[in-house]
Amino acid sequence: MFGNGLNRPGLGISHDGYTLVEMLVVVSMLGILASIALPAYRDYVVRGKLPEATSNLAQKRVNIEQYFQDNRTYVSAPDCDPDTTTSKYFIFVCNAVAPVTFTLQAVGTGDMTGFTFSIDSAGIKQTVAVPTGWTLPTTNCWVTRKDGSC
Repeated sequence: MFGNGLNRPGLGISHDGYTLVEMLVVVSMLGILASIALPAYRDYVVRGKLPEATSNLAQKRVNIEQYFQDNRTYVSAPDCDPDTTTSKYFIFVCNAVAPVTFTLQAVGTGDMTGFTFSIDSAGIKQTVAVPTGWTLPTTNCWVTRKDGSC
């Protein structure tokens, strides 16, 4: 009806398709956006999994302290048994060989390998290890960001 697509009434001059240069510009822009967005998204996902360790550590500490109140020892506290089922990304282990002290740790597995968090009978929270690219905090706390902040 309108021929080759040029000179359509009321639309001005147009063409059917894109040039190679236009396609390359779009592809390069998408590449630049992806190179910025993907690392930021990965960090966001990792930061979203960290509370799984810290909240479980806090809850297990409360349970172990309750056991201590009832038994006057941390040894044989049920929450001190190795736990591989509570969390998808962390294994919880406890060292309660002395009756009045314990150290509870969350060790990262899978996507969270490299992270190790701990809390002890004195309530001191520590980030024991972080993966490459993350910074250990300078204070006793559980790291929440790559720069070592808590």
